[in-house]
Amino acid sequence: MGMVTATAAAALLASPPQGHLGRRCHLVVPGLRLRPPASSSPPHAAPPLRLSNFVPRCYITNVEVDVSHTSEQEALDDHPPLLPACAIPVVHLRDVPDASPFPLHESASHSTDFEELPVLSEGELHTIAATPAHPAGLYALYASYLFGNLVEQLWNFAWPAALAILHPSLLPVAIVGFFTKLSVFIGAPIVGKLMDHFPRIPMYTGLNAVQVATQLISAAMVIYAMKNVTHASTSAVVLKPWFIALVAAGAIERLAGLALGVAMERDWVVLLAGTNRPVALAQANAVLNRLDLVCETVGASVFGLLLSKYHPVTCLKIACGLMICSFPVLVVLGQLINRFSCHALDSSRTPSEESICANLLDVRKIVQNGLSAIRNGWNEYKQQTVLPASVATVFLNFNVALAPGAIMTALLMHRGISPSIVGAFSGLCSIMGLVATFISSSLVERVGILKAGAAGLIVQASLLSVALVVYWTGSISQRTPLLIFLAAIALSRLGHMSYDVVGTQILQTGVPASKANLIGGMEVSISSLAELVMLGMAIIANDVSHFGFLAILSVSSVAGAAWMFCQWLGNPTDEQRELFMFDPHFQVEPMLVADVEHHNNQLQ
Repeated sequence: MGMVTATAAAALLASPPQGHLGRRCHLVVPGLRLRPPASSSPPHAAPPLRLSNFVPRCYITNVEVDVSHTSEQEALDDHPPLLPACAIPVVHLRDVPDASPFPLHESASHSTDFEELPVLSEGELHTIAATPAHPAGLYALYASYLFGNLVEQLWNFAWPAALAILHPSLLPVAIVGFFTKLSVFIGAPIVGKLMDHFPRIPMYTGLNAVQVATQLISAAMVIYAMKNVTHASTSAVVLKPWFIALVAAGAIERLAGLALGVAMERDWVVLLAGTNRPVALAQANAVLNRLDLVCETVGASVFGLLLSKYHPVTCLKIACGLMICSFPVLVVLGQLINRFSCHALDSSRTPSEESICANLLDVRKIVQNGLSAIRNGWNEYKQQTVLPASVATVFLNFNVALAPGAIMTALLMHRGISPSIVGAFSGLCSIMGLVATFISSSLVERVGILKAGAAGLIVQASLLSVALVVYWTGSISQRTPLLIFLAAIALSRLGHMSYDVVGTQILQTGVPASKANLIGGMEVSISSLAELVMLGMAIIANDVSHFGFLAILSVSSVAGAAWMFCQWLGNPTDEQRELFMFDPHFQVEPMLVADVEHHNNQLQ
C-alpha cells in the first residue's frame, strides 16, 4: 500500500508544466485522498501538494498526468525529490506478500489486491451525479408528497374562506394565523429534535394521524359554528369554546404539517436522491417545489369550485371525506417509499435512542423539554457551516410587502386597480415560481449550487430595487409605472424560488443527516419569527401611505441576504471546501496544476 501511494504521488509531482502535459486521465486511487490548499493563500505562496487523510475511497478527477511515455523505472527514479512538507503517511491495511514496486504499465503483473486502476470519464461522472440512488423510492415520495400536499393546501384555503363566510371581520382569521405562527416558532425545535431521535416511518405515520385528526376537529368546529352561531360581535365569537378549540387544533395541525414537510424535504429526499449526487438532488428538489405550487393552485381552485355549487357545510363535509381517505393512502405510500429504496429510511436510527424519545414525550416535562429543545436547537443551528445560507433564507421572509400576498393585494385594491389586473399579477407570480424550478436545476448543473444560489439572490434584490424606485418616482395609479412595478415584482419571483430550491439543497448538503430535522425545524421557527415581526410592523404602519416604508424594509432584507451569501461564497472556509468539494466553484484541477508549477519553480 505504501508503494502504491508513493507511486501515485510521484506521478502527480513529476508532471511537466501545463503546456507539455500528455493526455488527460482521471486517476482513482483507493485509499488516497487529496486536499488542496485554501484559496486564501496567494498563488505565488501556495504550499506544495499534500497527501493526507486516508479514507475508504476517493476520486481525483481532471488531474493532468503525462502517461504517454512512462515506464516503471521512470516513475520510480526520475521524479523530482519530495520536499519535507510532502510527507506521505503509510498505512498498512494488511500484510502484502510482495513488497516490490507497483508497476504503472498495464501489461505488468503484480500480486497486490488492485488488478487495475479504474478510470471514470467526465461524462460518466456527470451521469452518476444526475442519477438518483433510489429512483423508484423517489417516485413513491413524489406520489406521497403530491397527495398529502393537495389535501393540506385544500384545507389551508377552506378554513379561512369558511371563517370569512361565518363572520365579516378579518380578526378571527388573523387570530388563528397569529397563533399558528406562534406555535411553529415555539414547537418546531422540539418536534425537529424528536424526529431526529425517532424512527422515520413510525414518526411519519404519527404525524399524518395528528394532522388528519386536527383537520377533522377544526372542520367540525366550523360546521358547528355555521349551524348554531347567528350574527354576533367579533369579541363574542373569538371567546366561544368552539373558536378556542379551532385555534388550538389549527396550531397543532400546522405544526404537524410543517414537520412532515421538513422531514420529506430535508431528510427523505436526500437519502433517496443521494448525498453525493448534486444534480439528481437538485432535480428532486425542483420536482417537489413544482408539486407544491401545483397543489396550492389546484387546492384553492377545487374548493372555490365546490363553494360556487354547494353549501359551505356540504363543501366542508366533502373536505372531511378527503382527509379521512388520505390517511391510509399516505401510510401505504410511506411503506412503499421505504421498500422501494431497499429500506434506506431505516438507517441511522439506533435502539439506544428510545430513552431520549420517551424523555421528550414526557408530558410532565413539556415546558422543560421545550426550553431545552429551543436552546439546543439554537446552539446546533448557529454552529452549522452553512449558517449564512440558512440566515439568507430567514432574511427573505422579511419581505412581506414586495411579494404576492395580503399586503400587496390590499395596496392594489386601495389604489383602485382593477381586480382582473390583481388576479393576473398573482397568476403571473405563480407561473414565475414554476418556471424558476426548471431554471434552478439547470443552473445547478451548469455552475453548481453555490453560484446558483448567489445568482438567485442577486436577481431578486436587483428587480425589487427597480420596483422600489418605480414606486417612489412614479405614481402606480398610472398604467405604465404600474405595469413596470408589477412586472419587476413578478420577475423577482424567479430569483426567489430559484434560491428557495438551491438554499434547500445547500442545507441538505451541509447539515448532517442526524440533525437534519432539528436544524430544519429551527430554521422554520426563526422564519416564523421573522414573519411575525414584519406582520407586527405592518399592523403598526397600517396606512396605505406608509407602504413605502415597508417596501424599503423588504428590499433591505433581500439585499442583506444577497450580500451575506456572496461574502460567505467569496471567503470559503476549509469546512466549506470539504462539504462542496464537487462543486465547480471549488475546482480541484486548477489548484493541482498551480501547486505542481509552484513545486517545479522551487526545484529550479
